[in-house]
Amino acid sequence: MICVENVNFHYPGSLDVLHNVSLKIDDGEFVAIMGENGAGKTTLVKLFNGLLKPDSGSILIDNVNSRDASVAELSRQVGLIFQNPDHQLFAETVEEELRFSLKNFGFKESMIQNRITSMLTALGIEQYVNTSPFLLSGGERKRVALASILVWDPKHVIMDEPTIGQDYTQKDRLRNFITQLISQKKTVIVVTHDIEFIAECKPRVVLMSKGRIIADGPAESILTDQRIVEEASLVLPQMTQLMRSIAELHAPRHIIDVYSALGFILRALRERTKGRQK
Repeated sequence: MICVENVNFHYPGSLDVLHNVSLKIDDGEFVAIMGENGAGKTTLVKLFNGLLKPDSGSILIDNVNSRDASVAELSRQVGLIFQNPDHQLFAETVEEELRFSLKNFGFKESMIQNRITSMLTALGIEQYVNTSPFLLSGGERKRVALASILVWDPKHVIMDEPTIGQDYTQKDRLRNFITQLISQKKTVIVVTHDIEFIAECKPRVVLMSKGRIIADGPAESILTDQRIVEEASLVLPQMTQLMRSIAELHAPRHIIDVYSALGFILRALRERTKGRQK
């Protein structure tokens, strides 16, 4: 469990970035943290693995106070994939990138190669095993950075803007991969502006604005509330906008993804057809 209580934080020479933030994330939850640039999203998740320490308040990771643990200790349980993969990658090949973290955490050599092969295959980048990560595209480097964290199997996984540079096929692969992580009882936290991706995933959504949490709840409730979505400098999901534009069909207001929209439209068309046949 991740428990944040009354946390405040500021960078040297700046005003407060986080203001009295409280948040509880249970084991195995899938949570999206969303909001405008500068809302404090990335700062908040960096506090989760000890890269930053709060000015006041407390952060407990599985009942361990982040103030009392090193970054290395917290990182074993909380894996953070940075928004910019170039801030995370350094090795000469993709294989060495993954091997470094496994060796650093004391994995036996007999296990290392199997873990590397399995993870690269799961993310569709096994063909780059002997390639320099810096010769790959931005989206591919993003997946290498993701693999380099997931390969050591942290309990809590944090992804900062994971869909940047990814096409729809790769986003779909990522969505399925997140589903697998959830099925393994892992906590998954995604920091993102990609409202369409989140609309299809339907996690719990935490909206932030100006260093504060302004809304917290199911995606269908949060992402269809125009007032709070606009307060977080986001826009309603496209399917929500579509449903509201065909109000004459009495479309429910909570639809946020294409599959729910398609199902409703097909049902409405069938009912209209039956009505004409009578």
